[in-house]
This record gives sequence, C-alpha cells and structure tokens, in this order.
Amino acid sequence: MAGTGEGKKEEPDYKKLFNFPLIRHTDMPEEMKVETMELCVTACEKFETNNESAAKMIKESMDKKFGSSWHVVIGEDFGFEITHEAKNLLYMFYGGRLAICVWRCS
Repeated sequence: MAGTGEGKKEEPDYKKLFNFPLIRHTDMPEEMKVETMELCVTACEKFETNNESAAKMIKESMDKKFGSSWHVVIGEDFGFEITHEAKNLLYMFYGGRLAICVWRCS
C-alpha cells in the first residue's frame, strides 16, 4: 500500500468561509446583541473593502441608538485587552477571518 495514497484525505486548498455572524463573546442583553450583530453585518456588507468606514458606521449608529462612548475595531489579525462597561461588549467573527469588537466605556 505504500505509495498508493489510499486511505489519506486530501486537504482542501480553500478556507471555509462563513457568511453568518459567529459570536465569540458577549455580555450584552439579547435585544442589544441582535441589533448590534445586524448592524455589524450590514456595515461589513456595505463596506466590504473598507473596514474603517464600516467601523465608523457601526460606532455612529451605536452612539445614536444606545448613547455615546462606543468603540469599534474591525480587522483580520489583532489582539486586545479592554476595560468596558458591564453588559456592553460584543466580539464576533463574520465572513471567515474578519473579527469585529464593539464595546462601550465611560
């Protein structure tokens, strides 16, 4: 059987892309979480190639809807350690490797 390649699975050359939001961590109330998730998906779809504009749209919408002091980070490779108000953090993935972190601090 040596050299025949039988029994081995071929690794796919593509990455599995998710076109739905995948929540990594949140402490938001359910209603706020759903609204924030939908806002993030809408912004990322609208500004597919411009994370800065998507983050700006999310921040401005969150400031209007839930009060000021919201912060947003969008990207593919970042680490973070933040202090935030309780029940005001959402960390999610969208579209494969794109991560979105939304939080509020005073």
